[in-house]
Amino acid sequence: MKKLFFLLVVGFGLIAACKNENSAVRDEARAAIEGTEAAATTDPNASAAAAIVPAGPTTTIQFMEEEYNFGTINQGEVVSHTFKFKNTGAEPLVITDAKATCGCTVPKKPTEPIAPGETGELVVEFNSAGKSGAQTKQVTVTANTNPPQSFIRIVSDIKVKDAAAGAQ
Repeated sequence: MKKLFFLLVVGFGLIAACKNENSAVRDEARAAIEGTEAAATTDPNASAAAAIVPAGPTTTIQFMEEEYNFGTINQGEVVSHTFKFKNTGAEPLVITDAKATCGCTVPKKPTEPIAPGETGELVVEFNSAGKSGAQTKQVTVTANTNPPQSFIRIVSDIKVKDAAAGAQ
């Protein structure tokens, strides 16, 4: 019962972090999840991501950058960035999933395998509507790599529109 309560609290903490964007809350929730990974894998309601194991041969992926900073953008602006990566292994790279920490961030993964030594692109679009202040969004990329998940991030500082200026 205590584990279930803890997982619910952590889940609500992540939701609050996405909406509130208070970095301290987000960091605490992330630390709590990472610290309970072993316990979460025994829970039938635990995230499937913790149990992902690549099937078949694995390869390696190298992102040219793991974080992109949009700088200051206006609230409501939709921005995107293309993350470039290279298959640095000896097998074709297959990205099976790309998920963001919030619905305001949409990753678009390649659908075709990337041959060894070749490069690919993953586009991440961020909608700043309803957001303000410093924002960090993480995208989890799942592929036939070891470890099976890689992480990329986008960062921005959202400037709130001045309601008084818009009324003139």
